[in-house]
Order: sequence, then structure tokens, then C-alpha cells
Amino acid sequence: MAHLMHNLLVKTKIEGGIATLTLARPDQANALSEAMLGALETALQQVETDGTTRVIIIAAEGKIFCAGHDLAEMRTHNDEAYFDQLFARCSRLMLSIRSTTKPVIAQVQGAAVAAGCQLVASCDLAYAADHAKFGVNGINLGLFCSTPAVALSRAVPPRQALELLLTGDLINASRACELGLVNAVVPAAELSAYVLKVATTIASKQADAVSLGKRLFWQQLQQDETVAYENASNCMATNIGLAETQNRIDAFLAKHK
Repeated sequence: MAHLMHNLLVKTKIEGGIATLTLARPDQANALSEAMLGALETALQQVETDGTTRVIIIAAEGKIFCAGHDLAEMRTHNDEAYFDQLFARCSRLMLSIRSTTKPVIAQVQGAAVAAGCQLVASCDLAYAADHAKFGVNGINLGLFCSTPAVALSRAVPPRQALELLLTGDLINASRACELGLVNAVVPAAELSAYVLKVATTIASKQADAVSLGKRLFWQQLQQDETVAYENASNCMATNIGLAETQNRIDAFLAKHK
């Protein structure tokens, strides 16, 4: 049975262990206004604590996935303290996607630019419609996308990330897939079904093993190889000690005697 949570900016639907958070500000290109940042952060916190949720999908209404920060709102302010707070808040949101115990999948039906591209790069997995476009084009307005650069440079090769940051060029979905920004590109009409299939597959796996694995995966990428192996070994030792894991192994062994 579907469980719906209503918010004017982010709609939440929980069904079959999958929580879909839909950005619902299409008339403003789903820009990350202060209110949108708060709504998305709250929605993520809610599904993180929801015991039925195993996978999170971030989707969007309209033709554009996310146009980045709300420039019109930003221009109503002119003090550095405000912008420090705004970008710190956005960074906290992006980090919360990585720190949540559940895999987060971006379902990109349209353009994802600037902080919208950052949002895609911050997710664990991403799938795009064939007409989607991606870019960090703040430089075209004289604003280097420094915070989006953090997520982007961890999702694609550094020189490719820097080229996008310096030129402000948009790339198509196929090129984004080649670079590793998205996992796959599918026809727009098939995107929702494709992402749901991936999410359903992940949701069928052992939740505590997935949670341990996600945390270790992102952690070890930032570590020296020796330290990474040490932490990975500890993670696997914890994982194999889980009761459900032991039951699954025993069942496998019994079946293949």
C-alpha cells in the first residue's frame, strides 16, 4: 500500500520499500530555493527514519530536473554571511544523501545544471532520460560552481569535471553516461519503470548489509588503500556476523550440498 506525505515542494510516496521524493516546483524549474532545500532535507530525514523504506528515489516534475540555486531569491540578498549560510545548508543536504543508510537514486527526466547537477552527482546511482542535459554553467554568469565541483569531481574524472566547470558547456545524457555521472540512459517514456526496476532489485536485498556496504564504499574511496582494506575487512567481519546473513549462507550451503 502506498504511503503519501504531502509537501508543496517535495512530494513523498512510499510503496514496496521504495520512497520516491519528487521535486514539485516545475514552474520555477525545481530550483533549490531556501524552502526547497528545507523541504528536501526534511523529506530525506523522514524516509531515513521510516522503517519500511529501503531505497530512495529523487525525481522531479516538469521538463527540468533541477536548475540549481534560485538566482532570483539569491539576488534579494547582498551580504556574505547570508551566502555562507545558504551554501553551507546546500552542502549539508548533499552530504546527507551520502550519509543516509539507504541507497539514493536520481531519476533525471530533464536538465540538471549547477546545483542540480551537484544533486545528481551526490546520489549513489543516477539514471537519465535520453534527452536530459547536464552542466555546471555558473561560470557563464561569472560564478564558478565551487560547491557543485565537490560532488562532480568525485563522480567524473577531475579534468573532465574542470572542463565543464570552466567552459559552462552542457553535455547530453550519453556523454554524462560515458563520464560516469549517470549509470544508464533510457528513453524518456521508460525512465520511471527502469529506475523502479533497479530500486526494486536493491530493495529486495538484505537491508543491513546494504547499509553497511554503502557506508563503507564511500568511506574507503577517500582513504589510503591500506586503511581502506583494513576498514573493509572490519566491515565484512561485522556483516558476516549478522544473523540474517548467517541464515542466508546456511540456506545456500544446504541447497548446494
